[in-house]
Amino acid sequence: MERESFEDEEVAAILNRYFISIKVDREERPDIDHIYMLVCQKLTGHGGWPLTIIMTPDRKPFFAGTYFPKESKWGRPGLVSLLTAIQEQWQANREILLASGDRIARRIDIANRRRSRGELSSETLDRAYEQLLRYFDDEYGGFGSAPKFPTPHNLMFLLRYWKRTGVAKALEMVVHTLQSMHAGGIYDHIGYGFARYSTDNQWLVPHFEKMLYDNALLCYTYIEAYQCTGNPLFARVAEEIIAYVKRDMTGEEGGFYSAEDADSEGEEGKFYVWHRGEVLELLGAAKGKIFCDFYNITDEGNFEHGSSIPNYIRQDRNQYAARYGISAESFDDLLRECRERLYFEREKRLHPFKDDKMLTAWNALMIAALAKAARALDNPDYLKAAEQALAFIEKRLKRPDGRLLARYRDGEAAVLAYLDDYAYLLWALLEVYEAGFDARHLARAVELAKQMRALFWDDARGGFFFYGEDGESLLIRPKELYDGALPSGNSVAALMLLKLARITDDAEIRQLVAQQIAFFAGEVDKYPRAYTFFLIALDYQLAVPQHIIIAGDRQSAAAQSMLKAAGSRFLPYAVVLFNEPSQGTLLKQISPHVAGKEGDKGKATAYICHNFACQAPITDVDRFNASI
Repeated sequence: MERESFEDEEVAAILNRYFISIKVDREERPDIDHIYMLVCQKLTGHGGWPLTIIMTPDRKPFFAGTYFPKESKWGRPGLVSLLTAIQEQWQANREILLASGDRIARRIDIANRRRSRGELSSETLDRAYEQLLRYFDDEYGGFGSAPKFPTPHNLMFLLRYWKRTGVAKALEMVVHTLQSMHAGGIYDHIGYGFARYSTDNQWLVPHFEKMLYDNALLCYTYIEAYQCTGNPLFARVAEEIIAYVKRDMTGEEGGFYSAEDADSEGEEGKFYVWHRGEVLELLGAAKGKIFCDFYNITDEGNFEHGSSIPNYIRQDRNQYAARYGISAESFDDLLRECRERLYFEREKRLHPFKDDKMLTAWNALMIAALAKAARALDNPDYLKAAEQALAFIEKRLKRPDGRLLARYRDGEAAVLAYLDDYAYLLWALLEVYEAGFDARHLARAVELAKQMRALFWDDARGGFFFYGEDGESLLIRPKELYDGALPSGNSVAALMLLKLARITDDAEIRQLVAQQIAFFAGEVDKYPRAYTFFLIALDYQLAVPQHIIIAGDRQSAAAQSMLKAAGSRFLPYAVVLFNEPSQGTLLKQISPHVAGKEGDKGKATAYICHNFACQAPITDVDRFNASI
């Protein structure tokens, strides 16, 4: 629509004469996007972007739709004729349109307020698993047909379902999906990182846009899958995502940019695709043929104009190595050498546009992923990057009074932060604590949770509003729950507050989350699959509380071994605390669980507690490894 209509002189003349045109950045103002997308869904039965809303001067919508071509075609009304007709109606029947706007606003307000309470249980988790299983693609992984989105929180839910029940198929679904996504063209095999979604069902042809939040959540999920399986591929993919983000998506102060466009030189994907002849010329005939054959780069191509998107769908590395008479390790080395050569050649191309605004919420997701990787892979550089990004948020995206802001760009921070910003940052703080065990991050998490409650919590009915009580008053004040491309703020808040309550033993927080889960229960119960991150919170609430408290000197080899062992395991229900002398009394002030749990005679000592009952202290590292 931008190219066809908004940059067109005829359309611009109509808009400028009869309308006040407002373009909304849905990433900067998700509150507006959520509200008017709900309007579109209620009026038309579907939604999507671009989102087109026509409303009265007091912001009450009376028309909604998505894409409109300039002139009528494909059975769609043209924007020119649509704007002309609406202008004529505004002149002739304005009262009717105003009344329609009032009526729609009332309907949206009623729909927003209506929630059916209920109770959720482990049976709800079973139903969500069965629904995911029903839509699972056994051939290519993922759920449903084209277009196919990664939706990492579906996979995170399945990992926890496998841990809870031992159902092998749940883990198989995750493994197959992660392997298939990496094999496909949705993954950038030359420069790393995932594109936003696949336009087909086999993850081959992506929409080439790269989003920070996708890569953060996928990095986190690949790490969890590595913890569950030990598959080195999953660790390597997570490391490559981090390499991409640190190289291409990180600002000078440690914050992360939002996205890279799909287009370059006016063509989608042009930066990423290759012609076979081009690759053979760069790599030489021998290596080039091996590379092209493995990555499905053909003369005919698999994309536009005979170009190819590198992928290894249906390829077997060991078979290829055997075919060329080399070891699997030598084959990997050859592919790595070739990818690096192509990367440096690709760097000479015109890059896609980078959206260099920095969003608190998306930065927080990347911080959580970095901290998770630092812990699971025992890599302090990842923790350093996470802490730098946290420091950036504290410096650039917080007002002097402590109120978080949502967006930073070119030296300017703006827009009051939303629930997602607070909930995701709470997630980041808890992950960074468990990666480095600096109790100051826990203290900040406690402070942030209090502020989140004060700004967003509905004292009358329960649940968190999307924007704060100090925000701009809009058509409605929504409470988002659906876990779409991103998990909802309510879902993430529920899980993180439960974790914080386990750390602090705060009964008030537990009661708050219980009220939140009850408030949304009726909605979730209708179709659990749509709320998988919320169900991760439910799963955590239903699980037996587990605390692993390690006491001792950080420099102790035994303490380091215990911390490393705890970090490498998939322990979704456990809180890990490190009680060391250098932390002083801060941790004890935050968490009563560490009281009396000290190192035994100077030795590193572990206390493993289930349902608030602790086993005998453990000082032997091997015994500790066997106990967790």
